[in-house]
Amino acid sequence: MDNRSLVQRFIAKPEFGPLVLLILEIAIFWSINPDFLSPLNISNTLAFTVELGLIALAMTLLMTSGEFDLSVGSVFGLSAVVMWTVFNTGIAPLPVAFLIAIGLAMLIGFVNGWFVTRLAIPSFLVTLGMLLIARGSALYITDGFPQRTWNAEDQWLAQLLVGDFYVGGFRVYMSLLWFALFAFLAHYLLTQTKAGNWIQASGGNPNAARARGVNVRRTKVALFMLSSAMAAFAGIISSIRTSAANPNSGTGYELEIIAMVVIGGTVLTGGRGTIIGTVLGIFILRIMRNGIVMVGVPGLAYNIFIGAIILGMMALHSWLERRHNAGT
Repeated sequence: MDNRSLVQRFIAKPEFGPLVLLILEIAIFWSINPDFLSPLNISNTLAFTVELGLIALAMTLLMTSGEFDLSVGSVFGLSAVVMWTVFNTGIAPLPVAFLIAIGLAMLIGFVNGWFVTRLAIPSFLVTLGMLLIARGSALYITDGFPQRTWNAEDQWLAQLLVGDFYVGGFRVYMSLLWFALFAFLAHYLLTQTKAGNWIQASGGNPNAARARGVNVRRTKVALFMLSSAMAAFAGIISSIRTSAANPNSGTGYELEIIAMVVIGGTVLTGGRGTIIGTVLGIFILRIMRNGIVMVGVPGLAYNIFIGAIILGMMALHSWLERRHNAGT
């Protein structure tokens, strides 16, 4: 009876569905094309995964607080453009340019949070407006042309962010280690700290949270700033890896990131979030993108699969939630 109860509790967890889907996904792609699990393909998949994954971690915390950020894709592109413009024009060395870009992103996040919490404007509208401002600024600064980044090949900062090394036949990028570090910190913050309780309370019942002394406004503003900062960090990593700071980089990323978080089991309306589920959601979507190409499905069909996964996972989460509430 105890064993059954343990199994039931595991099945009821929001991470159960994404875990099963991820295992099935890997098994299907591997059975069709054994090269899917080759060291080269795994290394390449991980390299592309962490950039969106970094933003998804911060988005999980923000969505748990009951808000979301549509501007992350534009901040992803703008921050890299700002950093490389400052560096290439000789205004500042690369480390200082990096801090300027991160600082600008945090300012954008602060503005988003201020409009949402002080003026009581829905985050959808605020961040949609910031999406357009940030993207337009990136295009204006560059006249629509990518900024060169190849002058940074010997920079220690570039090596720290995207340097690589080999573990057996696997090529491991430093960005993967950054992702693992931030995933651990985000999980610890959300599950083991008082701040994590504040985040969940802010999204679950803001009025009750305020009555218990939680500064809901400050919590949400801080999370908006973190979301923008992580988008900037990911954009800079991407620009170094691809040797180009494209003002159009990150277009459409915001919806894919929100999909990763929701597929992982975080509630869209706030109050409950899971970093482990988000990590599973990240790998589900990125492995899907890689796998359909490996098995010969046209890459343009990717959105069809993503839409089907979102609908299927939402149905599963709803079913598990009803069973949990019913006590079965």
